[in-house]
Amino acid sequence: MKKILLVLALTIGLVSINAQTKEELKAQKSEKQAIADAAQAEANALQSQIDALPGWRKGAFGTIGGSISEFSNWYSQGTPNNSAGNIGFTVNAFANLIEDKFFWRNSGTVNLAWVKLDDKDNPNDDDSFNPTTDVFNISSLYGRNITKTLAASALMEYRTTILDNFNDPGYLDFGVGATWTPIENLIVVIHPLNYNFVFSTGDTVFESSLGAKIVADYTRQIGAINFKTNFSTFQSYKSGDYSNFTWTNSFSYTLWKMIGVGFDLGLRSNKQEALNYSLAQTPQTATSFDDVDNKLQTYYTVGLSYKF
Repeated sequence: MKKILLVLALTIGLVSINAQTKEELKAQKSEKQAIADAAQAEANALQSQIDALPGWRKGAFGTIGGSISEFSNWYSQGTPNNSAGNIGFTVNAFANLIEDKFFWRNSGTVNLAWVKLDDKDNPNDDDSFNPTTDVFNISSLYGRNITKTLAASALMEYRTTILDNFNDPGYLDFGVGATWTPIENLIVVIHPLNYNFVFSTGDTVFESSLGAKIVADYTRQIGAINFKTNFSTFQSYKSGDYSNFTWTNSFSYTLWKMIGVGFDLGLRSNKQEALNYSLAQTPQTATSFDDVDNKLQTYYTVGLSYKF
């Protein structure tokens, strides 16, 4: 009986010691975590001071998505023997020079995608990768500060496709006006004097014109999250048929080291492009700006992201 009581006492003592040790370890962990949080807050504050200093700010992030598949004797579909694949990527990059009296902001966006479908029962089909998404945009904004949030500025923006019909059409905007930066990371460009050069080959409906250019861009990084939204519109003084807008959005979340998940969404409205496409159809679905169906153009990409 004494032995049993002794074993019980030892067991209770060991449990008490373990419990006490566990609580002590938790307390030590809390103390260390508080120290780490304070150090991280100090590091973030120092980084904010560094970011506020004059000089260059550079960065880039992107999204990569893709898949492959192969079917053999899969009779429930129209092409039972086929191999298919798609791949796409998006890159958003910027290089900004921020000084006390002026700034020079440069950015670029590339979104490309290819798809293929090889029908193994049809020797005459196209089994190569063909471009599906094709977006290329670069811009350069220079400004001289008037106040802390307002600057006189000049903007050059060029956009086209590069895989198919390069510079056909291509759009080059050049204008002057003002740039407003009401909060950090938000840039609003308002240029009432802007010329929209449109490049195209052959006899097309595209036409250059004078108008107003408005751009709003918000780019930010919060921890593992990278986010960019850009809205660019040209409003022609000659005719509303020559006006257009493009709105692109990019989001990425880093999961492990530099790899994460990403999502891109683009919207565009361009009546000249809609009419040019309609005239190329057989039969033609529209013959003038009055009867063209200017549907909203969209694209999106979902996949893995890589932070450069």
